[in-house]
Amino acid sequence: MSTCTISNVGLFFILRIQTFFTKLVKNYKMWKIQQDPYKLDFFLLPSKFSEMDLENKLATNITRFLLELGKGFAYVGRQMELDTPSGKSYFPDMVFYHTRLKCYVVVELKIVDFMPEFIGKLNFYVSAADELLKGEGDNPSIGILLCKDKDSSVVEWSLRGITTPLGVASYQLQEVYERTLLEIKQEASEEEK
Repeated sequence: MSTCTISNVGLFFILRIQTFFTKLVKNYKMWKIQQDPYKLDFFLLPSKFSEMDLENKLATNITRFLLELGKGFAYVGRQMELDTPSGKSYFPDMVFYHTRLKCYVVVELKIVDFMPEFIGKLNFYVSAADELLKGEGDNPSIGILLCKDKDSSVVEWSLRGITTPLGVASYQLQEVYERTLLEIKQEASEEEK
């Protein structure tokens, strides 16, 4: 009867492969729940709007937003208070639970183009969700940042070294520019002068 021993190098190799497959599964899960861009054309916003305006419209149209997010998403809440042990409170824009992946999904909304510092805030919210919301049997939380637009290279560099499952996607809106008859008349009279 022969015996099989694993050397330290072999054990290291096995652990590296296991780490690789773990990351691969995480990336696959992110790919399955994230699309780009998200089409948020089921509501109207004025030409100038705030992040709160966008969040309000998404909350008001939550059924349509859930359909756009994809299968498995359940709405948990918005501006949920996450209290740190020191008593300081933080409020992520929207929180969902993914029923198939069995994890919380924190969604942050930005009305501007992607900036690298957004990743730090989203990473914090996902870590806080893991500490404060995640229950026994839940998988690690996921973060999705929805911003007006993004540069893929800047996003990739910003995510490099981050082990938390985070994704960045853009969105498309159906914008309505509010112009009243009075504004049109004022412009016409100015052009005549």
